[in-house]
Amino acid sequence: MTKFRGKKVLITGAASGIGRLMAQKIAAKQAHVVLWDINQAGLDTVAEELRTQGRVVSTYAVNLADREAIYAAAEQVKDEVGAIDVLINNAGIVSGQPLLDNPDERIMLTFNVNTLALFWMTKAFLPDMLAQNRGHIVTVASAGGIVGTARLTDYCASKFAAIGFDESLRLELERLHSKVRTTIVCPFYIDTGMFEGVKTRFGFLLPILKPDYVADRIIKTIESNGQRLIMPRFVYANYLVRILPVSVQDFLFGFFGINKSMDDFTGRSGAH
Repeated sequence: MTKFRGKKVLITGAASGIGRLMAQKIAAKQAHVVLWDINQAGLDTVAEELRTQGRVVSTYAVNLADREAIYAAAEQVKDEVGAIDVLINNAGIVSGQPLLDNPDERIMLTFNVNTLALFWMTKAFLPDMLAQNRGHIVTVASAGGIVGTARLTDYCASKFAAIGFDESLRLELERLHSKVRTTIVCPFYIDTGMFEGVKTRFGFLLPILKPDYVADRIIKTIESNGQRLIMPRFVYANYLVRILPVSVQDFLFGFFGINKSMDDFTGRSGAH
């Protein structure tokens, strides 16, 4: 079991959305939360809320698209806070544009934040976990890392990579006989504003998820050392669909509305 009480928990993308909710809930479990985001004003607001409740919080404004900024902030955290016990790689961004309309720079930014930051964050904090032979690395990916969707080519590709990152890291840790744990999180669309305008055809099978529910499920999965969390359960059906011919697979994705889910997307800029 992973206990939060007295632990140092670093959460990226913590100024808004699921990151902010997890920060509030984990801080309430008597953890020292270390919050990273590019949005300094948002971090200040969260920190003030938590401190008025008597919580222990440290904040760092970091651009997760910048590898050197990540490494520099990590060293600052180690000096000021100490070794991190639980790392929650939550930050992410979405463009929501067809491939040919998506500027090269935006595609690169998506991969820098959603994928490459996982490598730099883990390389920065995993050595201390290995030295202590304990710790937990959480990767918040997406159901979009399991099923590709039109207008999400860069996002889905970055999340497919995130799932591969977690799986390979888990196997490396097993080879080392390490007690450091990993968890991969793959939710369907969440009603945080980041995916404003998305739609689902069958809400009873593929509901737009409520943020509180998602945050609670992630925290419970971490506490129980769960290795994988996919929400809702219907997404698991994809693993069966994959054995079917591609034409049948595509028909089913279309029938359930997955490939048209982004048609009315407006969204907002994702914090990172």
